[in-house]
Amino acid sequence: MPGSAATSPAAGATDMLDAAAVEAYLHDRIPLSRLMGVRVSACDELGVRLYAPLAPNINHRGTVFGGSASAIAMLCGWALVHARIADLPFKTGLVIRRNQMQFDHPIDGDFEAWCQSPDEDSLAEFDAALAAGKARLELAVELYDGDRRCATFRGVYVAMRN
Repeated sequence: MPGSAATSPAAGATDMLDAAAVEAYLHDRIPLSRLMGVRVSACDELGVRLYAPLAPNINHRGTVFGGSASAIAMLCGWALVHARIADLPFKTGLVIRRNQMQFDHPIDGDFEAWCQSPDEDSLAEFDAALAAGKARLELAVELYDGDRRCATFRGVYVAMRN
């Protein structure tokens, strides 16, 4: 995946934050991400990819704890929206409004969460709504153990001008 951002939102932001900046922000402002061993592998115009090791996220059966999987999936979508709005010329708040998680296979090793960027029309709608005060974006996140998709997350994120 490319490592640099290229898409600027119409609402006046500069390029998306890069992977290192997003990871530093997550570890500083959402300490659970550090404790869970989350690393930002990619953050660019294609989407966000997070890596997480099994060890700090393990359950009694030797697989990833469902709460950890859900938290990392939620964090992946949140990171995508955060990277897009972080450098806007006005203050914003970002929350998750609704989410749903479906588990298809146990995750028994280190794993990744992948959130693909929405299409340009959806992003343009989001940018225009945020410029007016409040915007919603529905995102899908997939969790992978190697090449096997193990879980799917859907969440609605809401950004607001402060």
